Amino acid sequence: MADDCDTVPPLPPRFRFRDLVLGGDNFGETEDRVQVEFFVHEQTFKERLQLYFIKNQRSSVRIRLFNLTIKLISCALYVIRACMDTDPSNATCYGCEPDNSDALNKTEQCLLSCGNGVDYDTPTEHMYSNPNDHIKWSALLWVERHTWLWGLQVAIASVSLIQTILLLILQYKGNLLNQVLSVFLVIELVTSVPFIATIFWTPLRNLFIPVFLNCWLAKNLLQNLFYDLHRVMQKQHSVVTQKVMILVSTILCLIFTSVCGIHHIERADNGGMSFFVAIYFTFVTFSTVGYGDIQVNIWPSQFYILCMIASAIVVLPIQLEEIAYVMIERQKQGGTYSRHRAQTEKHVVVCTTTPHYDQFIDFLLEFYAHPLLQDYFVVLLSPCELDTSLKTLLQVPLWAQRVIYIQGSALKDNDLGRCRMDDAEACFILTTRNSMDRGEADQQAILRSWSIKDFARNVPLYVQMLKPENKFHVQFAEYVVCEDEFKYALLANNCLCPGTSTFVTLLIHTSRGNEGRDMDTWHQMYGKCSGNEVYNITCGPSRFFGEYEGKSFTFASFHAHKKYGVALVGIQKAEQGARILLNPGPRHILKSTDTCFYMNITREENSAFISPKEEKPKEKNIMGLQTDYTPSSEYGEASAFQTALAGVGTIALELHHIEGSKSPGVSPRHVSNDVDQLGEKETSHTPPLGRAAAEGLHIKMPTRPSESSSMDNNHLMPPNMGDDEPQPLPIELPDDAPPAGYRRDRRPSIMPVQEVMSSDPEDDQLKDEKPLHAQKQVAIEAEDISIWDEEDPWTKGLPPITPYIGYAPSYCHLLSKPKNICCLELDQPCEHSTWRHAAEYNWPNNNIILAAEYASVAMVDFVVPLRTHWRPKHSLKPIVIIIEKRPDTAFLESITCFPMVYYMMGSIDNLDHMLRAGILQSDTVVVVDKESSKLAEEEYMADANQIVAVQTLFKLFPHVSIITELTHPSNMRFMQFRAKDSYAHKMALKTKEEKEKGSQIAYMFRLPFAAGNVFSASMLDTLLYQSFVKNYMINFSRQLLGLDQAPDSGYLCELRITCEDIWIRTYGRLYQKLCSTTHEIPIGIYRTELPTDNKSECSVSMDFEENSSCGSPEEKKEIASIIRSKMKKLDLPEEEYEELYGFNKSKSDNEGSNKRHREVSYVLINPSASLELRVDDVVFIIRPSGGPKTPSPMPPRRKFSSRRRPSKTRHTDSKRPQEPIRLAFQAASPVASPVKTSTDTKL
Repeated sequence: MADDCDTVPPLPPRFRFRDLVLGGDNFGETEDRVQVEFFVHEQTFKERLQLYFIKNQRSSVRIRLFNLTIKLISCALYVIRACMDTDPSNATCYGCEPDNSDALNKTEQCLLSCGNGVDYDTPTEHMYSNPNDHIKWSALLWVERHTWLWGLQVAIASVSLIQTILLLILQYKGNLLNQVLSVFLVIELVTSVPFIATIFWTPLRNLFIPVFLNCWLAKNLLQNLFYDLHRVMQKQHSVVTQKVMILVSTILCLIFTSVCGIHHIERADNGGMSFFVAIYFTFVTFSTVGYGDIQVNIWPSQFYILCMIASAIVVLPIQLEEIAYVMIERQKQGGTYSRHRAQTEKHVVVCTTTPHYDQFIDFLLEFYAHPLLQDYFVVLLSPCELDTSLKTLLQVPLWAQRVIYIQGSALKDNDLGRCRMDDAEACFILTTRNSMDRGEADQQAILRSWSIKDFARNVPLYVQMLKPENKFHVQFAEYVVCEDEFKYALLANNCLCPGTSTFVTLLIHTSRGNEGRDMDTWHQMYGKCSGNEVYNITCGPSRFFGEYEGKSFTFASFHAHKKYGVALVGIQKAEQGARILLNPGPRHILKSTDTCFYMNITREENSAFISPKEEKPKEKNIMGLQTDYTPSSEYGEASAFQTALAGVGTIALELHHIEGSKSPGVSPRHVSNDVDQLGEKETSHTPPLGRAAAEGLHIKMPTRPSESSSMDNNHLMPPNMGDDEPQPLPIELPDDAPPAGYRRDRRPSIMPVQEVMSSDPEDDQLKDEKPLHAQKQVAIEAEDISIWDEEDPWTKGLPPITPYIGYAPSYCHLLSKPKNICCLELDQPCEHSTWRHAAEYNWPNNNIILAAEYASVAMVDFVVPLRTHWRPKHSLKPIVIIIEKRPDTAFLESITCFPMVYYMMGSIDNLDHMLRAGILQSDTVVVVDKESSKLAEEEYMADANQIVAVQTLFKLFPHVSIITELTHPSNMRFMQFRAKDSYAHKMALKTKEEKEKGSQIAYMFRLPFAAGNVFSASMLDTLLYQSFVKNYMINFSRQLLGLDQAPDSGYLCELRITCEDIWIRTYGRLYQKLCSTTHEIPIGIYRTELPTDNKSECSVSMDFEENSSCGSPEEKKEIASIIRSKMKKLDLPEEEYEELYGFNKSKSDNEGSNKRHREVSYVLINPSASLELRVDDVVFIIRPSGGPKTPSPMPPRRKFSSRRRPSKTRHTDSKRPQEPIRLAFQAASPVASPVKTSTDTKL
């Protein structure tokens, strides 16, 4: 062993060092390593030829072009030879003498006929009675071919033959017979081999060879050349163009073959015809004209013409059929947007799975509603064929020139290239809302967005999603709208602020406010206000807001509305990553770089400003507002004296700076006219004071030289706070004035809006002499928060569980300790409680019922707005979710942290389920669209189940406000349907008129939509469409609905006008009142009134209404009997039903119930400052987050049942029974008075 080791020589030092560095055995590498070559089979001569002639695309194209060229040259040489051969009588083989036997025979006959007196030079009928007897066959066999022409033809034939044989060998695949029997190979052999034979046998040089048949070989090469060009150029050419070119080439080949053939055959008939005459004869024959001026007399020519006509009859229909098939398929697949158009025009691409008429027409109407987009083109890309309605739509001249349909897939680069996606201005990816599986529809939209972003990275994407849990897959998209997110947030806000769905829907639709202009009722005001939209502009150069630079936001908002009628609702700072802030409050000072968001009929750039000097002078009062306000008769008739004092109080606000002292000796019955102590000239004014002017009240107003300087710029001035009181106005009182000593409280004033907030928080506001009724209510959480914390410990914070990826958490009310999942089911007892229905819970407020087919994580967006942190605890309403399918654990865990949120298994179709869910204790029921309804055979029948179920609830429980989501907006006319309601029929006719006028929101006059009782998710599509022009609309809407929360940003809430607040009178005064006290910005009004446009018609309609909506007395008794039996079966207390619908109700209660059914509700967006307020108007306001806190109005208290089954309490929610909480809650409330139940009344 040691000897063997000694025999191994040591490594040289250089190898040792290299091994140390490289780490391997490198010595002797040339001996052990073997070089391996790959793809050696392609190095053979045959493979190289195949690569050059067939496989290589560019070289094969060059070879085909060369073959096409030589085939065309050969045809041209044939035409040259035919034109040069003008004497067929000398046709003979090469080197032979012409055969003149026919001429000699003719001469001999002439000599013999001399004695007989017959002239054989003159043709006679007997001599040419049979032309076929004089056919010269030698003229058909031989032609005259010059030597140089023969040489060119031989060369071309040799090259063609060699190349044909070579390709035959290279393309051999084991079946030689099929290749040999090919028609094109036979033509090649016929036109080439005879020329090769003439090389070896000289007499054959003048042999006729049908070289003109090479035109068919050229046509085949041209067809193959198209395919090679597609591969080489990597461009998709039009198939129809290719087929048309092939058809044209086929017709040319038929004509060329017929011309050459008939020209050659006619050589055998006494000299034949020229080449031009042959062309003329062929065109006349193929066109079926047949003038008859040229005839063929010998049978070979006639037979050849028959063969060519038969060939044309067979070949041309086949080609035409292929073209027709391609055109039909192209019509199905749509066209192609050319590269030239993409570079010179602007276009957007719309991608969807199944295009629907309603969805696509909504896109077109909203997209082209903007003037800047009139020159854009829309390319619709869909893998499905268009239905009949869409085909008809695209044939309308308005859309035929703007819309291009392409059938294809967004996952194919070829189809994206046809759309010129890389040159598009934007791409809209729309989901199929009517799909049975919403998750699958989202998955398809996700793949489309990925494919488009991979193909064209710079194209902005506008993606529509259905389920929020899939939204994070498309975070790279510039704009994303999740339907379920917006839908549930909108429905939740609709439960708190009635009409929010209508408000937002009108706000995101493009309109000019022309709807309802031809009517004198509420429709005109409603239609005009519907034209308000959200616009943005930089503060500095703005005419609206530039003058308020350096002043507070509320000051600018109030004065911009007073002066221009625009509502400033938000700003965005000129900082990187700055967010939109809704009503940042008076602490925010406007800067020239701030972007202002405002509501107006149109944007400032499209507005014209007319100075007051240009306007026609009109008689105006000092306030600039109408002062002929008369209190409604509903609250008692006002005397002339009271009306006069109201007008005087208004004017006194403007005259508070007049110096002077009150004369103590003035009698109330007679006021002295001596105003010399003012030291100024006296001027008489008689302003229009409505009824006061009619009663003969005259006011003499002294003028002031410095009136403009002493007056503030505010809309309404506060009273003089100093010691000096204003000089009493000389007033001539009417006869019905109260006696001396009568005192009337001074009309409450409105404080001015401060330009800049003071640094001292105590000086932020002046003392409000008369706050609104809602402002006088104190939040229970600030007064007696221990009542809630002791029984049900709540806290404020972010939800601990994130329902889905991409969820933006909001600050809201939470339970200190989450509930157990078993305690969430409302009607199922568990170890913590034995309660079986909602009546046993004795909630302090009316509950909200949400009915859906299945539980979705997006329902968290419905719960959060109802539990948001700025709402007082006493105003929170319980939420009961009714679902048909058992929810998963993830959904239940996401709602365990929210107080008073429950679920139960059931359906709105089942009366027992609705009674257990507490519909008698509820004031709002929200019905969500069902996915299973998409199985309806008729598309528009998808809403049938919801409509009938809601109509049943409307009949059984008319006190409940029902908010319904529909799939198709056109079905909203069936909501709360009354067949004999003439007023509803009038609104239906109005809807049809607006639709004929081209209105995009013609359904706005449907009473359920105007009242906010119906909603369709398809209405949110315009939010995505508008984002192409208004890139801020999605973020603005999310802030408005509470889906996103930004620091220092306000929130949407409501304010109800009561009888105590009617002294404000107008919307402009309310604007100033809110801006000066609570710094809130009003943006709209939800109004309810009785229609009075046609009293005679309305009277008939409302009489019917009383019987049709509530039912006849017999029907009421039957309904009451059914509900009582159900409640008795379910062991529910019947007292609440008796209180709501009992027959012992007073007549005034019944009249009030009937009145509610006759009322019409509608939304006014940004109304004018002169709009008079009415009792029960609900004002949409944006409350600042950091401003003075104003409690929400107390919600209406429901009447509780005194019947309560003893049971265990839920340990997770409370530690003792709920009844003491309710009593303490009612005692602590300054507004709610103790309400007796039916049982208490009997006792």
